Amino acid sequence: MSPDASRLLLTVTALNRQVRETLQRSFPLLNVAGEISNLTRAASGHIYFSLKDENAQVRCVMFRNRAQLIPWRLENGQQVEAQAVVTLFEARGDFQLNIEGLRRAGLGRLYEAFTRLRERLEAEGLFAEHRKQDLPRFPRGIGIVSSPQAAALQDILIALHRRAPHVPLILYPTPVQGEGAAEKISSAIETAGQRATEDGIDTLIVARGGGSIEDLWAFNEESVARAIAACPLPLISGIGHETDVTIADFAADRRAATPTAAAELASAGWFEAADELRNMAIHLQHLLKHQIEARMQRLDLIAHRLLHPGQRLRQRLEHTQHLQVRFKAAMRHQLHQHFEHLSQVHRHFLRARPELAPHHRHVERLAERLKLQGKQNIMLHRAHLTKLEALLSSLGPQATLARGYSIIRDAHGTLIHSANQLEQGKAFTVLLADGQVHAHVDHTDI
Repeated sequence: MSPDASRLLLTVTALNRQVRETLQRSFPLLNVAGEISNLTRAASGHIYFSLKDENAQVRCVMFRNRAQLIPWRLENGQQVEAQAVVTLFEARGDFQLNIEGLRRAGLGRLYEAFTRLRERLEAEGLFAEHRKQDLPRFPRGIGIVSSPQAAALQDILIALHRRAPHVPLILYPTPVQGEGAAEKISSAIETAGQRATEDGIDTLIVARGGGSIEDLWAFNEESVARAIAACPLPLISGIGHETDVTIADFAADRRAATPTAAAELASAGWFEAADELRNMAIHLQHLLKHQIEARMQRLDLIAHRLLHPGQRLRQRLEHTQHLQVRFKAAMRHQLHQHFEHLSQVHRHFLRARPELAPHHRHVERLAERLKLQGKQNIMLHRAHLTKLEALLSSLGPQATLARGYSIIRDAHGTLIHSANQLEQGKAFTVLLADGQVHAHVDHTDI
């Protein structure tokens, strides 16, 4: 190898880099027409495919930041016109095109018109973020601008009925494609804005299903964009499928990927509130259950400590009977002692053989006094017993009823302590001193 040749020795990396730089300098941004084939989508969002014609093909890559701007879904077999940079993928030495933009072949005029209008309205500030209105979290009514025959309308109605069935819906019907559709869509949006107060709506959805760029073109008209921007209501666009992008989407306060997503966005506040209410209801149920159980335990404790009036009366009666038994025993014991004393005196007299006549009279007097004292004691104890019996009788329920009181029980025999226990129309029984009265509640005054 000659010294001149060794100075020209390049690594493969250096060679590929020089070739790439030469290609990019030699070929400016150019337009290439062809058919898409071998299309694949990477997890990163980049798209790889080939452009081919009858005699040749070239590898192409479209990076994610460019691919997400395509307003339709790329498929094999589509004829497209690509804006591309000629380059080389150094790692593999593959000649390829870096795609900067795509449009369907034969639709270049529409895409150019779309781009020009978007740029002009954007420069005018029509799409500025400060112009956007916030959506109400809890809309009182929702207006819908769409075709009555559109499947998109049914999707919206189904979603709103599922998520916020109480919110009233107003349809402002309009064609969504075809000749004159743009003017009718604009008119429907203006009508919704003018009738918002009368119709009771505070949110507006503009929607239609997917379709080709020609089908969606009414939403790329300037009149529709200006009607949306001028609408006094917060407006959500739900036009086409997720990959479809229209001028109306840029002008709207919020863009939804689909009509169903637009309905979900409009009802998000009510849906979240319903979920919060469900969680609060579960928490409240648990709290009430805990409090009820605690009060039930406390009621059981109080009931265990509380004596029933009947039980208290039985205790008083048993105590009185016990006193009566003790009184009789005491009387018998006292009488026995007196008689025993008399017997002793009698025996003493017999042994001493005193003069009996005076003592006999004295004994008779003592006997009379003893008999009188015994009767008096019996009368005193009997009077005391009578008082105890009268007291016992006054404490009994029958005496209370005789004084004009009454006992009220419900239909199950439960005692009624408060007017809160009786409801209007319920039956109850009134127990009086001489019988019972059956009645119904007319009303209660508490």
